[in-house]
Amino acid sequence: MGKKQRTIYFVFTDTGTFLSRIINFFTNKTLNHVSISLDSTLTDLYSFGRKNPKNPFSGGFVKEDIRGIFLKDAACVIYSFNLSESEFRCLTNYIKQFESEKEYYKYNFIGLIGVLLNIEIHRKRALFCSQFAATVMRDVPSFRIEKPACFVTPSDIRNHPGMIKIYEGKLGDYKKTSVQVERVIVNEDSAKHPVLFTITKIVKQFVIR
Repeated sequence: MGKKQRTIYFVFTDTGTFLSRIINFFTNKTLNHVSISLDSTLTDLYSFGRKNPKNPFSGGFVKEDIRGIFLKDAACVIYSFNLSESEFRCLTNYIKQFESEKEYYKYNFIGLIGVLLNIEIHRKRALFCSQFAATVMRDVPSFRIEKPACFVTPSDIRNHPGMIKIYEGKLGDYKKTSVQVERVIVNEDSAKHPVLFTITKIVKQFVIR
């Protein structure tokens, strides 16, 4: 019997903000914001970004809401990545540590310049989104990027072996897609048909994993 696996999710978005457009211009790539979710519903979605939606300079560690003002209409691609149970616990503990000390963290604007100029810049308790993702994943043996976290880009993460694309479109429609499939399959008689209920579970896992 194989070891139990857990699944996490990387959400790559293009929010259309001024900072996002600047990064897109210099990198010649889109979807330059990355977040990590510990569940398929994206309820526990973490990154480094705006703390105050109205203030682009109030950045730091954030728990994001896919229905929020910047994310609900954002173009996105979502990937899943499988971990062992021990790797998942390690990642979860690392993120919870960030969350418990979130007031001490800020967004690493200067670090973005370091990436563009290929200059290694380390700032205490300051990270940008892909730097955060690379940092919390650094103790996960199945996920290795051979460059310092301060140089890791969303593209590096997206192209990592083992990443599986599960959704592409408007982020605000992600949950709707899952719910619609569930409603087509599940009906009020499903409790009376255990075989149908089993098929339902399998299809739901296929859609959101």
